[in-house]
Amino acid sequence: MNANWILIIVIGIVGMFVQWKLKSVFAKYSKVRSPGGMTGAQIAQRMLNDNGIYDVSVTCITGQLTDHYDPTKKTVNLSEDVYHSSSISAAAVASHECGHAIQHKEGYAPLKLRTALVPAVSFSSKLSMFVIIIGLLIINTFPTLFWIGIAMFALVFIFSVVTLPVEFNASKRALAWLQSSDTLMQAEVSQAKEALGWAASTYVVSALSSLASLLYYIGLGNSRR
Repeated sequence: MNANWILIIVIGIVGMFVQWKLKSVFAKYSKVRSPGGMTGAQIAQRMLNDNGIYDVSVTCITGQLTDHYDPTKKTVNLSEDVYHSSSISAAAVASHECGHAIQHKEGYAPLKLRTALVPAVSFSSKLSMFVIIIGLLIINTFPTLFWIGIAMFALVFIFSVVTLPVEFNASKRALAWLQSSDTLMQAEVSQAKEALGWAASTYVVSALSSLASLLYYIGLGNSRR
């Protein structure tokens, strides 16, 4: 077993732990009611208004941990558990997604770059593995195809790296607003920070996993030449 395989396995184990911890922390704070009793939807609307954003809608969507901001439609999409809940977890998630809306309004560069990459990354993530596998099979006769696949996968890795500052910055904005607006007290802000910290960790693991896989495929290609 080579070093790249070991790295992939280790990152996979860490990833499973982070996912478990994330769900555990969010479940824990979903049972803690926020001081003001505002729902996630109300918190999102208030944060948007406080930042002079009136052209973004707050919508309710299905699923768990499916919350996201859509810059193309200008919608803060909150899962049912967040939209209707008045918990610390809901406050953390709702304000985090509004953090992305603020980034959009201010023209935050990493968000603009991530948004621009979405179409290409969506295409590459679906086809890169297929191209890499076919490229490996014919690498001695047509090596270019394999490296095209590598380039496509590298784009997915770049996207995961660009995502990091976007997510960390959104959480920073969320926590600052939750405290300055007195939506949460200091103790509750600390709880929200813990929840958002574990959420951000999933993006770090994703970036590391993409890097490990990229290195593995490059090494595999070089060994077949």
